[in-house]
Amino acid sequence: MQHHAGATPATMPWTGRLGALRGAVGAGLGIALTGWITHRLLGGAPDAPWLVASMGASAVLAFVLPASPLAQPWPTIGGHLSAAAIGLACHMLLGPGWLAACLAVGLAVAAMSLLRCLHPPAGGTAVLTALASPAIAAMGWTFLLTPLALNLTLLTLAALLYNKLTGHPYPHHARQVPVTTVWTGRYSPEDLDAVLEEWDEVLSVDRDDLDALFRALEGRVLAKEQDGWVSP
Repeated sequence: MQHHAGATPATMPWTGRLGALRGAVGAGLGIALTGWITHRLLGGAPDAPWLVASMGASAVLAFVLPASPLAQPWPTIGGHLSAAAIGLACHMLLGPGWLAACLAVGLAVAAMSLLRCLHPPAGGTAVLTALASPAIAAMGWTFLLTPLALNLTLLTLAALLYNKLTGHPYPHHARQVPVTTVWTGRYSPEDLDAVLEEWDEVLSVDRDDLDALFRALEGRVLAKEQDGWVSP
């Protein structure tokens, strides 16, 4: 069966509004803008940490998968800042070693989960600050403002503008789907592909996983109906 080409990262076409080329250009431009402005504001010093390495991973999410919950502005900003703060604290307490790095990542994941800002690239920021280079260690807590917060602000603004110009709403908002009062209890793979095509968005979940989820949901609803369960 021919699946919808733009539905998931695994089936993303190369060109077009949902294509990988759009995301590649956007991510490159976003990093270029973020790095250039931050570098200029920091006086152009070659040894200054003007671009945080994990911004590259965040750019992949924000520009290629703007509908992903992990790519939204709050997870991006809150995730990096909380992870960096934890990493710096671990560095100050334990020094730049493996213990500081592993503790920083574990605590960062816990903090991001509690703050509802889970962002995978922030795990790299936790390691980066826990194993702080001499330049980052010398900056201390000011690293959270410059370059990190500045990087995050610029990258998020670039993602907002670029996604809007290329037809992707960002931040992403879930579609409002009317609730039906009649359950047929069955759908075909063609129905799933048709809905994915109508939504016209790259979802950060595999199409076959979606199908498995809906099949399981079908089975649960049908079992309830057979047991005499009636929807309120």
